[in-house]
Amino acid sequence: MPKETATYTHGHHESVLRSHRWRTAANSAAYLIGRLAPGQRVLDVGCGPGTITADLAALVAPGRVTAVDTGREILDQAAGVAAERGLGNVEFATADVHALDFADDSFDVVHAHQVLQHVGDPVQALREMRRVCRPGGIVAVRDSDYAAMAWYPDVAGMTEWQELYGRVARANGGEPDAGRRLLSWARQAGFTRITPTAGAWCFAGEDRAWWSGLWADRTTASVYAQLAVDGGHARPEQLTAIAEAWRAWGEEPDAWFLVPHGELICQV
Repeated sequence: MPKETATYTHGHHESVLRSHRWRTAANSAAYLIGRLAPGQRVLDVGCGPGTITADLAALVAPGRVTAVDTGREILDQAAGVAAERGLGNVEFATADVHALDFADDSFDVVHAHQVLQHVGDPVQALREMRRVCRPGGIVAVRDSDYAAMAWYPDVAGMTEWQELYGRVARANGGEPDAGRRLLSWARQAGFTRITPTAGAWCFAGEDRAWWSGLWADRTTASVYAQLAVDGGHARPEQLTAIAEAWRAWGEEPDAWFLVPHGELICQV
């Protein structure tokens, strides 16, 4: 089976983890929660620092959650979150979603949040998630759509950020507008019973400074910033100007930002 060919655009800089640790099942997997039940076996693909994973583990206990990601360091952080919450029903392992090291029909639920936009072959990834999910189980995926993001007011430099991020992500082998493509990818992967929905994050009011600050920092100090410069997509001074635009937007009292997501429940 193919191996990962894409580069994770964000990396795990503190500014990235600042947003990842904010994620919960309630704000990032609400479309899935009603399908979970105690005793289920869950695979959480691309678990990151593990905050959603921990919520899933609490919801399916005494069932078990297997959480996978590409690197040990981020898995250690996720294990720390589970330990802090006293969850003994989670195990962690490194994995490549294009070639999962699990037997067929191993899980009742396979979940991936903000994963398919970063992988080299999302259709193959969905085939693998389908393979390891038992008949009658579900595969649940959710991804944002960068081209559909919207904000107010239109601070100079924000549109440049949106266009730059798209170029960098695609050069790294990903697809930043994954949200709108999930249904097509799932159909190509062989799913026929699919429930597509959409969800959103909205940052305004007090959280606008948090959102603008983490993106300002990410624009100048993360793996994304390095990839933008090394790939010839932007000069350091351009990144600094975009970061300043993010901070200027966050200081606006009327600032509002929408992050739309595509969501799928695919029955196996």
